[in-house]
Amino acid sequence: MKTENLDISNSDKMGFLISLSTMLSSGITIVESVDSMLEDSKGNFKIFLTVLRSDIQQGKRVYLSLSKFSNIFDKVTINLVKAAEEAGTLDSSLKQIKINMQKDNEFVDKVKSALTYPIFILVVFAAVFLMILIFVIPKISKIFLSLKIDLPLPTQVLIFLSDFILKSTVPLIVGLVISFIFIFFLFKTRKRELIQFIFSLPLISGLIQKIDLTRLTRSLHMLLGSGVNISYSLELVEDIVINKYIFNMIAYAKENVASGKSLASSFRKYKKYVPSLIIRVIEAGEKSGHLDKSLLESSEYLDYEVTNSLKSLTALLEPIMLVVIGILVGGMMLAIIAPMYGLIGQVGGVQK
Repeated sequence: MKTENLDISNSDKMGFLISLSTMLSSGITIVESVDSMLEDSKGNFKIFLTVLRSDIQQGKRVYLSLSKFSNIFDKVTINLVKAAEEAGTLDSSLKQIKINMQKDNEFVDKVKSALTYPIFILVVFAAVFLMILIFVIPKISKIFLSLKIDLPLPTQVLIFLSDFILKSTVPLIVGLVISFIFIFFLFKTRKRELIQFIFSLPLISGLIQKIDLTRLTRSLHMLLGSGVNISYSLELVEDIVINKYIFNMIAYAKENVASGKSLASSFRKYKKYVPSLIIRVIEAGEKSGHLDKSLLESSEYLDYEVTNSLKSLTALLEPIMLVVIGILVGGMMLAIIAPMYGLIGQVGGVQK
């Protein structure tokens, strides 16, 4: 069974962590906990639990079983579970992992909600525009062409698009299907590069940078608090960031820390992407010997910044979308109405 490609929903993942943590805290064994969850499980979640139970019954550690499911648990989570098993604090660590995962999901939900409105508006406009090209423009174009009047360029473009859709429907559908297949293949094979391109777009890049820094500081806090050394922690968090500059910063910090330099001095080289306040807080934590607590404070501050940035982005997107759609609709209506005014003017000139 290929477990590395298996995936489960966020709700199943959260339910697994909450249930396992609660039952372990109540003194129930891991095998009994997994058996209890298996009773109501379905689909991929049931497959995951079955493999987990089988591994545990064979005497394998939980983190080794979880490491088989790379699509479900990242390296940070797996190593947190490993450290917790070694320290005998699996139940409390699972609660902390759940909180961390919940915050990550909240980030994703916030971004989705911020983008839902503009995407909905674009889809509605595209549907209306397509209906006009298919049903309205062909009737109007017959009148304009029969009268042999000079048409403005926007009107000619609308007529051309309408003719192309109606006369080349099959090739157009085939082309769209091929395009969707290509995009799907590109997403599967070049997922990271594609996501980096999308997240490098204006308005989004700054937000993604803050989200990456939030996840970075929170994950480092959890790893250091679990006893994982700083060099290995930096290696683990490389996979959880999206922004290429933050990724490069982590790689640079990993080399610097390995050579005996401080984390703050490594981040200072990338001060263009890391707020000065965060660097000072991390520096103070290193000097006081409480780096994990400083990283927690940094993540909470960045969390607040991300929330405010999302609110600002949402507030900015709505009027921009209304203006853009208004211009597009106005231009489309003008392309239809302008020739009519020209025709009326010609008729008036003939009558005089």
